[in-house]
Amino acid sequence: MIITRRAFAIALSLTGLAALAGFSPLRLIAEAMAQTASDVAKPVSLPDMALGPANAPVTITEYASMTCPHCAAFNENVFPKIKSEYIDSGKVRYVFREFPLDIKAAAGSMLARCIAKDDAPKYFAVIDLLFKQQGEWVMKNTAETLTRIGKQAGLTQQQVEDCLKDQALLDKIAADQKFAAEVLKVNSTPTFFINGERLKGAMSFEELDEKIKSLLKNQ
Repeated sequence: MIITRRAFAIALSLTGLAALAGFSPLRLIAEAMAQTASDVAKPVSLPDMALGPANAPVTITEYASMTCPHCAAFNENVFPKIKSEYIDSGKVRYVFREFPLDIKAAAGSMLARCIAKDDAPKYFAVIDLLFKQQGEWVMKNTAETLTRIGKQAGLTQQQVEDCLKDQALLDKIAADQKFAAEVLKVNSTPTFFINGERLKGAMSFEELDEKIKSLLKNQ
């Protein structure tokens, strides 16, 4: 993981982010079946950001990295269909969990948490914006673009900087990532759990649609 000091000199504390850099899910090679649905269901350090009713018959949990292009493509092409077809109708509860593959991804996740606080719809709106502008803030002008997005959402320059240097928040994201890697055997993004069953890699709407319908049929 090679991150230059220059890219984060304005808004990020490299000392704080180094805690995350020491843990790389890419080093994990062990494969295992998904753990129980209850293992997937419980948030560890940070409260879950979710859309859809808690008692929905199907729960989809996505682990994603904000710098992952496959995650961005899924967010653009598949998630809106899942939302309109199943989340908005109350059939699916959709949980989004951070699994940053690099320091920039961690920064994006931290900003989304700071902007949204406990407002899940707002959180999903922020990650949607981050995914859509991924090419801009990941490849260049990282600090400047994240600061602009934060300001557009109502944060001040100082609040953005404080957010991206929040060691406690970073520690919680890292702890949740560690749990996902060690207990749930997540080692790439996106990874999905559908009622506890692990499915790796970007999925098409058709694949998810078939899986959801089969689960709803068994209710």
